[in-house]
Amino acid sequence: MFRFLGRLLSRWTPRTGLRWKLSAAIAAVGALVALVLSLVVHNAARSSMLGNSRDVQNERVLAAQRIYESLGRLPFGAEIDDPRLPAPLAEAVARGERATYVVEEPGQALDVWAATPLPDGQALSLHTRFTDRYAVLADLDRVLVLGSASVVLGGTVLGVLIGGQLSRRLRQAAVAAGRVAQGETRVRVREAIGGRVRDETDDLARAVDRMADALQQRLEAERRVTADIAHELRTPVTGLVTAAELLPPGRPTELVRDRAQALRTLVEDVLEVARLDGAAERAELQEVALAEFVARRVRTPEPEVELTVRRDAVVTTDPRRLERILGNLLANAARHGRPPIEVTVDGRRLRVRDHGPGFPPALLAEGPSRFRTGSTDRAGRGHGLGLTIAAGQARVLGARLTFRNAEPSGAMAVLWLPDAPPDAPRP
Repeated sequence: MFRFLGRLLSRWTPRTGLRWKLSAAIAAVGALVALVLSLVVHNAARSSMLGNSRDVQNERVLAAQRIYESLGRLPFGAEIDDPRLPAPLAEAVARGERATYVVEEPGQALDVWAATPLPDGQALSLHTRFTDRYAVLADLDRVLVLGSASVVLGGTVLGVLIGGQLSRRLRQAAVAAGRVAQGETRVRVREAIGGRVRDETDDLARAVDRMADALQQRLEAERRVTADIAHELRTPVTGLVTAAELLPPGRPTELVRDRAQALRTLVEDVLEVARLDGAAERAELQEVALAEFVARRVRTPEPEVELTVRRDAVVTTDPRRLERILGNLLANAARHGRPPIEVTVDGRRLRVRDHGPGFPPALLAEGPSRFRTGSTDRAGRGHGLGLTIAAGQARVLGARLTFRNAEPSGAMAVLWLPDAPPDAPRP
């Protein structure tokens, strides 16, 4: 039971930013320091006030004793054998000692007694309520409370300012690192955070930038190797396809031609992926009526595809790349899904859905990756390049391609074409 409550509390623990944590820490330290200093000042002022009151009362009782012994009258409101004399003070007088005694009651001024023995054995006593000193102590306490509150408030504001600056830099670093993680290897965290402040954030930024540089170099090396291998294979594979066409008719010839064509398609796909990874591709823009465009491309390769047009739209895009994306999505649905395959045009949104087992969790979590198919198992054909190419072409178009599983079953890919056209080709 306690373990379950602990997991529940840890799950619902609110997330607090660094700014507020730092502010709370500074406020807590400020409050502790202010409290300790206030107690020290209060106790020191109280002790000084008590000592001063005792000294004043002691001087008064001595003066009253001299006046009583010389003139026979009692000044300053002094009393002889006062019945209200506190017991500890009466005992001290009985022992022949002159003493003072303080009576403190909550919320009231100090009541200070002083008593001295007379030669005839009587006790001369004097007591005074020091209202002025109590008012001074109360004023001091108010000043201490206001000062402590000011220290806590000032510390909180200082913590918010310092923590806000540090938190802002960390958020900028996190955003830049996220962009690097999404494939924008040219982004640099140090440039994103900016500023002249030198702290641990700069060390973090430099470490992330070094990691991004190393990642970019490895990706570039991988792209070059992949492109070189595919390019070197292109010529012999083309020759193999040509030679297969010269073989005599028959079942073995058909198998050789099919495998040679599949190998040629694989090499072309790998070359296309390498070009897309190089981020050098540019879209050739034209205005396209999306519904009519999709209808022509869908009916030809897949006559059994169900096309639904909810809203038509005229988009500025690259028709060749858009056709490539649509063809790859349809091919993936036909290869790894089950009919019916539904294509829906809704304004600038294009949706392709099948009724198969759906996309695997790894693809939904990480996106399409080369040599990972869209099937939940590895029994189907394909090398996972189709969705990778579709995603790369979508980036060139400035579009967004998302993948999710539909209910109750089926995979769904949605292409969101941008409102504004992507950058025009550079001269």
